[in-house]
Amino acid sequence: MIKTLGVSFEKMYKRPLYKIFLFVFGILSLPFVLFKYLSNRRENQYEKLKEDIANRLIKEGVKDRIIKDTEEQLKNKQNFFKKELSKENFKNRVNKNAEKKFNEILMDELVLEAKKRGIKNITLCNTFVELFNNKVFLAISIILSLPMYVLILIYSNPYTKYIFERLLMMIFVIFGVTWLVFTILYLSPMDPAINVLGQTATPDQVAEFNRINGLDKPYYIQLFNTFKSLITFNLGKSYVGNEDVLAAIMRKFPITLQLTFASLIIAVAIAIPAGIISAIKQYSSFDYIFMLVALLGLSIPTFWMGLILILNFSIKMHLLPATFILGDWKTLIMPSVVLGTSLAATVARMTRSSMLEVKNMDYIVTARAKGLSEGKVITKHILGNAMIPIVTVIGLQFGGMLGGSAVTEKVFNINGIGSFIVDKQFIPDIPIVLAGVVYVAVIISLANLVVDIMYSFLDPRIKSKMKSY
Repeated sequence: MIKTLGVSFEKMYKRPLYKIFLFVFGILSLPFVLFKYLSNRRENQYEKLKEDIANRLIKEGVKDRIIKDTEEQLKNKQNFFKKELSKENFKNRVNKNAEKKFNEILMDELVLEAKKRGIKNITLCNTFVELFNNKVFLAISIILSLPMYVLILIYSNPYTKYIFERLLMMIFVIFGVTWLVFTILYLSPMDPAINVLGQTATPDQVAEFNRINGLDKPYYIQLFNTFKSLITFNLGKSYVGNEDVLAAIMRKFPITLQLTFASLIIAVAIAIPAGIISAIKQYSSFDYIFMLVALLGLSIPTFWMGLILILNFSIKMHLLPATFILGDWKTLIMPSVVLGTSLAATVARMTRSSMLEVKNMDYIVTARAKGLSEGKVITKHILGNAMIPIVTVIGLQFGGMLGGSAVTEKVFNINGIGSFIVDKQFIPDIPIVLAGVVYVAVIISLANLVVDIMYSFLDPRIKSKMKSY
C-alpha cells in the first residue's frame, strides 16, 4: 500500500496540474516535509557528486570539445543555408547548444555514478515519498491532508483516474458553455423586463425589475455572479413565477428520464434484431424492407408522427390518452414510440453497417471453421466486435434525449425539461436558460463518459490500454 502511494505520488508530481493539487490538498502536511527536506539538504551528497563530475569533465576538456564541435556544426549549417549570423548571435547559439549537450553528458554520468555509490538525489518529491514509510508522519498527514490521499488513491487506479480527469474536464466545459450562453443572452436585443412586465411597463418599473434581478449591473459583475451561483449550486429564482431554478429542473428531470428510458427500450428492442438480420441476410428482401423502414423512420418528422398517433389512437380509437398525465404509464406509450422509432432507425443502420464490416473478417471464418454454431458466431464474434459504434450511437442519442425532446414534449403536452427550457428562452428567463444549458452540458458529458468506460468492457484492446493509462 505504501509502495503504491509512493509510486503514484512520484507520477503525479511530474504532471504540473496534479502537482498543484498535491500541494493544495497537502498544504497542512507540507511544513513537516519541508523541515525534513531542509535537514537532508545540508548533507546532500548528490549535489556534491554532480559538482565533482562537472569539474572532472571540464578538466578532461569535454566541454571545450563540445563547444568546438558545436561551432563547426553551426558554421556548416550557415554555409549550407547561405545565411550568416552576427558574431554575438553566433556565440550565444553556440554556448546555448553546447551547454545543453554538456548537461546531457553530465546527467548520464551522474546517474551511473550515483547508482554505483547508492546516492539518491534529495528533492521535495523524494522527501515526501520517504516520509510515507514513517508511520507517525503517515498517521498525522492522513488526518491533516485526507483529500491528498484520496486523490493519490484515485490516481493509482486507471479507471478512477480516467473518470476523475473526465469529470475535471467537464467542469471546464460547463463554465465555458455558461460563459458563451450568458454572453449571447447579454448581447441579445430582447429585454427580459419588457417581456415579463409587458409593453405598458413604466421606466420606473423596468428599472426596479432590473435592479431586483441584477440586470442593471455591468457585464463582468453579472458573469461573476453567474459563476458564483454555479459553484454554490444556488441557481437563483426565475423571472416569471419566482420559482427556484434548481428545484424546477429537478422536478421535471424524472419525467424526461422516464420518457427517455422507455424510448431507449423500444429503440433497442426494434433496432438490434433488425440490424442483425439485415447484416446477415444482406441484399435479401428482409434487408431491403428493414432499411426502407429505417429510412422512413429517419425521414418522418417526430411532430407529424405524434399528431398521426394522437389522431388514430386517441381521437378515433380512444385507446390511449392524447396528453401526458403524471403517474399514468399509458400516456408514455405514444411519445416513447415516436422517440424510439427515430432512435431505432439510426441504431438499426449503424448495427447493420458495423456488422457488415466485421462479418467477413478472417477470425469470423476461423470461428466457423472450428465448428461453432452460427448463432454463437453471430452473437459473440460478429455482434460482439461490432458493438463499439452501436454503443456510441446509443449513448449519444440517449444523452441527447435526456437533454430534452422539446418537439415531442410539446406535441403530447409533456412538462419535461426540453419544453420547459424552450418556453423560457423566449422571455429570456436567463437563470432558467443558463441552468438548462448547464444541465444539458452535464448530461452529454456524463453520457460520453459512460460510453467511453463501456468501451473497455466491450473491447479487450481498449481494456489493456486503460490498465496502463
